[in-house]
Amino acid sequence: MLESLMDLVEGLSIAVTPTNILYCFIGCMVGMLVGVLPGIGPSEATALLIPLSYGLDSVTAIIMLCGIYYGGMYGGTITSVLINTPGEAASVITCMDGYPLAKQGRAGVALKVAALGSFVGGIISTLGLALLGPTVADFALSFGPSEQFALLVFGMSMVIGLMGKSLIRGLVAVCIGLSLAMVGMDPVSGTIRYAYGLNELVSGLDVVTLSMGLFGLSEILVGMENLSVTGKATAVNSSKLKPEEVRPTVMAIIRGSFLGFFMGLIPGTSSAVPALISYSMEKNLSKHPEKFGTGVPEGVAGPETANNSYVGGAMIPLFTLGIPCSPTIAILMGAFMMHGMTPGPTLFITNPDVIWGTIASMFVGNVILLILNMPLAGMWAKLASIPNKLLYPIVLIVAMMGAYTVDNNVFGIVVMLVSGVIGYVLKKLDIPLAPAILVFVLADMMEQNLLQSIRINNGMGGLFKSPIALGLLIAALLVITISLIAEFRNKKSALLTHDE
Repeated sequence: MLESLMDLVEGLSIAVTPTNILYCFIGCMVGMLVGVLPGIGPSEATALLIPLSYGLDSVTAIIMLCGIYYGGMYGGTITSVLINTPGEAASVITCMDGYPLAKQGRAGVALKVAALGSFVGGIISTLGLALLGPTVADFALSFGPSEQFALLVFGMSMVIGLMGKSLIRGLVAVCIGLSLAMVGMDPVSGTIRYAYGLNELVSGLDVVTLSMGLFGLSEILVGMENLSVTGKATAVNSSKLKPEEVRPTVMAIIRGSFLGFFMGLIPGTSSAVPALISYSMEKNLSKHPEKFGTGVPEGVAGPETANNSYVGGAMIPLFTLGIPCSPTIAILMGAFMMHGMTPGPTLFITNPDVIWGTIASMFVGNVILLILNMPLAGMWAKLASIPNKLLYPIVLIVAMMGAYTVDNNVFGIVVMLVSGVIGYVLKKLDIPLAPAILVFVLADMMEQNLLQSIRINNGMGGLFKSPIALGLLIAALLVITISLIAEFRNKKSALLTHDE
């Protein structure tokens, strides 16, 4: 550990050179600005801007691309809070309490809490990356397909906590998410399912395009119904936490920091999983769980912290094992290879300046993002006061551009429009949207790991032979059982109150 600290200090001397600080700043700014565009999340922003690294020194190029990565993650938070349009799957959770806070005129609170949580989570996960990386990566390597499937089942069980007022309506949303995830090529056998002869559906539906439609476009359609009746219900006059909100928010940030880091260590997960689990955990631990979804700061702080803390954890398998844990990390791996480096254990020996310079630059990047976003949270929040009749056309045009950019295909716009109409209908039926999109994200990974586990173990036995997998499955069963009991008690209590 002492050796790691010495290497980190040496890396910091590389990261704080004027050139590297400048490019880290450029990366954070560009990532944040691009991330503000609906449909362009961290993975899209990083992929689109890789050409900016051509001609740069290796360590400077990687530092800038990492800045684009976590800058893009915060940019997606801004759109989630202000216009209910997530830039990526993990931002879906932020919409649940961030947008209601904005509608209450407290967009500044949501953005500042997100910025602070992102900073704390980023710093803690980067320390973990520097100090615990090689040791913890050995444990993460023990997760095979059976363990990964069980972990995702546990994450799916957490969706039960997001099902709103009615368990039945929530299960309908889950079925919709599973159905959408079935479209496209089987991840193991390659069989084409439910493509209906359309080449664009062979690779499946894109989560970003679906999210823009289900959340952003449906919100526009609902808002247009009342356009002539009321204006935009957001006045930005509050950017401070209430005294009773401080402790829950701080605790959510602390829990989210460690949760996100350890979830990032497991190959095959995405930042949506720790964000989802963090939100469910905060709701279950809260003294007022019924307020979640109506605009509570800890509902933003926990997921946003876990989302950013995930980055440091996800870098460990990449740096030590050469295993990318998410699409964005895979893009960064491609950038390493483009600059003549192969991620893996030997990278610490052959290119220590790049590795430790990059790790140290994450401290610098998180400080830059905090400086950029804490004072500017009020400025971003003022966007929420733009009248709907002006905002809706702008958001729709930008969203259509974002949907097209995902695959450079008009079909993305069609998917966004259709999913927007579906989202509108679901909202009118009071069916929650979050379970649908989150199940869609988890289902593909679940199917792939389940099929691999069955083939490796010649059946389902692998799920019960592994103590880790068995423990996670039992935990998932307990979560579902507790949720069903709570649902039954709530309905019974409501009936008794009604009779009285």
